[in-house]
Amino acid sequence: MFDYIINVSGYILEGSIVTFQLYFVTAIFSVIVGIAGALGKISKIPLLESILSLYTWVFRGTPLLLQLFFAYYGLPVLGITLQPFPAAALTFIINYGAYFTEIFRGGIESIDEGQYEAAKVLGMNYRQTMSRIIIPQTVKRVLPATSNEAINLVKDSALVAVIGLGDLLRAAKVAVTRDFSIIPFIIAAVFYLVISSVIVTAFRKLEEKYSVYE
Repeated sequence: MFDYIINVSGYILEGSIVTFQLYFVTAIFSVIVGIAGALGKISKIPLLESILSLYTWVFRGTPLLLQLFFAYYGLPVLGITLQPFPAAALTFIINYGAYFTEIFRGGIESIDEGQYEAAKVLGMNYRQTMSRIIIPQTVKRVLPATSNEAINLVKDSALVAVIGLGDLLRAAKVAVTRDFSIIPFIIAAVFYLVISSVIVTAFRKLEEKYSVYE
């Protein structure tokens, strides 16, 4: 039994490579999209605000699985064909970017107007005000919501199995079908819990680091 658990764990870990690749690609680029989107929504440019509001409304209001199906199965109808991983990465980045846009926008707008006025009195320009005063305080305020999204991303990554990507969950499912045992599912659950626990711990450390901005 022990040898079987070791062998299956190794097989599932091979599948987790895709899970980690998708996670990090999505985490990096969706945060960039979110920051850009948040700054756009507070830019006071009506057309840009309207476009970004439509973007967040559509991608937060429709299921991620439907968006994944559209990217992989729907785009070829329009003459655009993507391989499974690029289709999954694009979908996840756009979807999570929409959530981060609203999270970061709310964080920035929660900062008291007096902070901007104080920065102006000190002779700071917009970039200096955002980078030295507003953003550090915003980071502290959005960490809990960002942590939740980071954990959701781990779990949502399992959806890519439906378009044939060999991720952690798909590897576990193959092992269950092959061996007619539920142990691979249990091992997969342990892996997901470990990954989520690491993320929670990392965000707690970040919260402690930014507590100086309370």
